[in-house]
Amino acid sequence: MIIGIDSSRAFLRNRTGIEEYAYQVVSHLRDPLRNERVILYVRHGQGPDFELPASWEVRSLRAPRFWTHVRLSLEMLLHRPDILFVPAHTVPFIHPKKSIVTVHGLEYEFSSESYSPWERTYMRAVIRFSCRAAETVIAVSENTKKDLIRLYGTPAERIRVVYEGKPEFRPHTDGTISKRERGIEKPYLLFIGRIEERKNVRRIVEAFDILKKKKAIPHRLVLAGKPGYGYEAVQDAIEASEYRGDIIEMGYVSAEEKTELLSEADVFVFPSLYEGFGLPVIEAQTVGVPVVTSDISSLPEIGGKGALYADPLSVESIADRIWEVLSSSALRSGIIEKGRANAERFDWAKCAEEVSALIRR
Repeated sequence: MIIGIDSSRAFLRNRTGIEEYAYQVVSHLRDPLRNERVILYVRHGQGPDFELPASWEVRSLRAPRFWTHVRLSLEMLLHRPDILFVPAHTVPFIHPKKSIVTVHGLEYEFSSESYSPWERTYMRAVIRFSCRAAETVIAVSENTKKDLIRLYGTPAERIRVVYEGKPEFRPHTDGTISKRERGIEKPYLLFIGRIEERKNVRRIVEAFDILKKKKAIPHRLVLAGKPGYGYEAVQDAIEASEYRGDIIEMGYVSAEEKTELLSEADVFVFPSLYEGFGLPVIEAQTVGVPVVTSDISSLPEIGGKGALYADPLSVESIADRIWEVLSSSALRSGIIEKGRANAERFDWAKCAEEVSALIRR
């Protein structure tokens, strides 16, 4: 049996959510599929930074544009594997009958104002096609499974829920110097993710203003992540803030910087308007940071009892939940303890075992 894996997202240098999922799943599949013949399809110039089993190979496919639907489709036509696994929701037009795809969420359906018309149209077409084309659809949460059934009519028997894993953090030896250079001093509230409309960063800034004004908190607000759709509205909110001098934008941060930022934050604030899984919540819980997140989509399912939940459309609700954590050491300790316990539910090795079982089946 020949197993093909679309690994084009797995080996990017600056990985975000879906790319990190692809990297971790491919890496952890090495053990359960060590005796299988596996082909990793990558873009030209990419490659793994870990050792592969003897029966695995990397196949580099060169294409300036339309890599998945043209170049990978051509590869499927000429050298079709028995099974194709796509970790990042885009099944090529030409594919084996036995194809498996992971769908990470339908954000564009629930937070349409956070996407351009082109992005919404493209994502809707791609994921609808992938759900029809694949023999098995992996959903990263029960909430995503429910959305696929309700919105796209994907048969429930073809969907399998496989949770993602918790991160394996690495220490950042020179991070203190990095933080000092960027003007970051404790105490601070932290957001990590794309700085965009869907992540609700504008309301984080407005909630921060309320806490500074009404509760006189001494904190800074640290926003770590690349700009996304609707970034201009976030910039406007920062510029309009009376406390803009206490708001720090870091841009993209490495895994090591992320670890240090999380470990020293007083609260991780993540009131997203929609998440298919919500990996940043698990990252914060793993490190031991109290989490304030949204009471919608998959976030209560993933955060469990180890987080406080706010109405993401209410700035006052977000501010109130943050203040509850800051003003009660007992509540804070309880949330941290429950968060660490909750994060233990998620494991990349378990995720890969479940994916490999679906591949073998």
